[in-house]
Amino acid sequence: MQIPEIGVNGAAIGSSLNNIVVFIISYMILKKSLKLNLKPHKFIIKPMIATLIMCVCSYTLYTFLGGIIPSAKIVTIISLLFAVALYGISVIALKIFTKEEILMIPFGTKLCKILEKLGIYEKESQKQA
Repeated sequence: MQIPEIGVNGAAIGSSLNNIVVFIISYMILKKSLKLNLKPHKFIIKPMIATLIMCVCSYTLYTFLGGIIPSAKIVTIISLLFAVALYGISVIALKIFTKEEILMIPFGTKLCKILEKLGIYEKESQKQA
């Protein structure tokens, strides 16, 4: 179905709505069938905040660089790299992952040590004291 007022944005809107519907259905089924205690704050709210921060900042950077750099490809690549880095920083700053979850990823031990030095996560010796 074509809606001329929306134009090519229709594909993005349709994909986003599709993903939202799939997420809601999957969330409800997982919660019901596996009796998972999924905390919406950790699994929905915080990731949405990180995504919002990433979107606003990367779009702002894209718009700013678009007026300076003539190549749209270069502006897009810089904005995407910035968005990925900013999302990672936001996930860490919002403490979406627990220290145990970070330890499970590749190089998680090194990352935990860095985050402890930055004061984002507590050191084991401080927890037990």
